Amino acid sequence: MSVVFLTRSFFPNIGGVEKHIYKLSEALTKKGIKVTILTEKSYSNNYQSQSLSANQPENSNLNVITIDIGRNDWFKKFRIWKELLLKINLIKNADIVHAHDVYFWYFPFRFIFPFKKNFVTFHGYEGNNLPSFNAYLMHKVAEVLSNGNICVGKFLEKWYKTKANFIIYGAVDKKLIESKVKENVNRYKGIFTGRLEHETGILEYLKAFKLLKDKNVATELDIYGDGTLREEAIKYAKKHKLKVFFKGFVQDTDSLFLNYGFALVSRYLGILEAMASRIPVFAHYNNEIKKDYLEMTPFAGYIAISNDSGKIAEAIKSYLEHNQQSTAPAYNWVKTKSWERITNIYLDLWNLNDLNK
Repeated sequence: MSVVFLTRSFFPNIGGVEKHIYKLSEALTKKGIKVTILTEKSYSNNYQSQSLSANQPENSNLNVITIDIGRNDWFKKFRIWKELLLKINLIKNADIVHAHDVYFWYFPFRFIFPFKKNFVTFHGYEGNNLPSFNAYLMHKVAEVLSNGNICVGKFLEKWYKTKANFIIYGAVDKKLIESKVKENVNRYKGIFTGRLEHETGILEYLKAFKLLKDKNVATELDIYGDGTLREEAIKYAKKHKLKVFFKGFVQDTDSLFLNYGFALVSRYLGILEAMASRIPVFAHYNNEIKKDYLEMTPFAGYIAISNDSGKIAEAIKSYLEHNQQSTAPAYNWVKTKSWERITNIYLDLWNLNDLNK
């Protein structure tokens, strides 16, 4: 049994999609499935650290093939199709082709191999923007032409009118779920993980920390991530003399949460990892789709959600002073969300029930 994953980005780039694909591929290979990952060689963004090139997770059973398709422009899709045509035997010989967002990569092959099993996972939305008509159209085309789909978040059904076969929210490693809560952790020290961009709320979080400082709440913050707002964030922290420390990107953040008293995260993977670490989560949204991204989840009632720095500051202050936010319900929800469970959902989608054990 062989599976080909199509993805715009994979390690050494860091992100939720990259980790999702790696963890899934790792679990599939343990079940005897051959996994090939086709990804862009030239993909780069403002969020990754070039020094991470040597830190790609090791898995000798994974076949990672990069395609060099050059710069982002209107002709890019044609260069992608050309590169994939040169590797057509990989697609021809695969039992299953599964695209992670980039179903348009597979579009010509859907007609070349009309009976090939093909699927798609919709991982999110277009950065800091509301969905355009083209984005909506591509989701509908992928939904109609594929044999099935997985939506990461129920909000996708509302905003893209996608009829999901399965809805998931990510997973956490068992070792994190089973980890003991550390004693003597500084409850006033928070952690931020993610891209330093408007959609992750980094500037609003820093404004909240300034408000806490003004109210003599002695908080500290470690920031793990990078992005286009890095310099602006550093300048803001220095200007207001905040105890904020920029750590850059790290390969795995899940074990870090155990060292902090609370988390400032607004993406599913980080939220789940924080909940598994039994620390409260304060999540920021900056537009209506991000609001639904957070509020249309089974765990919305277990985290603090806001689009206002003042409300974030008040929620953190209330927690620190009165410990009002219980983490037990969040932990009880997330402790069953393992990567093995996610893998079994993929096997169900592919109708490989014999391997779903």
